[in-house]
Amino acid sequence: MNERIRAREVRLVGDNIQEQGVYNTREALRMADDMELDLVEISPNADPPVCKIIDYQKFLYHQKKKQKEIKEKSHKIVTKEIRFGPNTDDHDFQFKLKHAIKFLEDGAKLKAYVFFKGRSILFKEQGEILLLKFIQELEDIAKVDQLPKLEGKRMTIFLSPKVKKK
Repeated sequence: MNERIRAREVRLVGDNIQEQGVYNTREALRMADDMELDLVEISPNADPPVCKIIDYQKFLYHQKKKQKEIKEKSHKIVTKEIRFGPNTDDHDFQFKLKHAIKFLEDGAKLKAYVFFKGRSILFKEQGEILLLKFIQELEDIAKVDQLPKLEGKRMTIFLSPKVKKK
């Protein structure tokens, strides 16, 4: 920007220049100064470097504004967790199933797991059956990202909402 540009010659481009082309850096700086704007290097690796005469503060403002718009439009993925015990009874299962349906309809990913406490690790098969039943109940609104997998004292599955066809 301005005096920090070390090249002898620069290529001027932009809307507020009568003739685009290669200019001496001092002449380009004088032109920018006459317009009360800044000489900003756009492409420093080109030969000669490409510069524009613009209001640098306004340029930064518009860049921040664009970044903010992009950030607002981006979709944040939320992951909800549901915990089961290996001997979860039917009422608790239905209660947690209702919550899972609500989470998936809201667009959140779902992590469901069976936590084995102490000697309950002996009931691995029961935990796997419970998670497979959970997957089966949700098959019309969710797709399985990961089938039941035992990691330490937890058997985990990951589900994500099915994309609705329009």
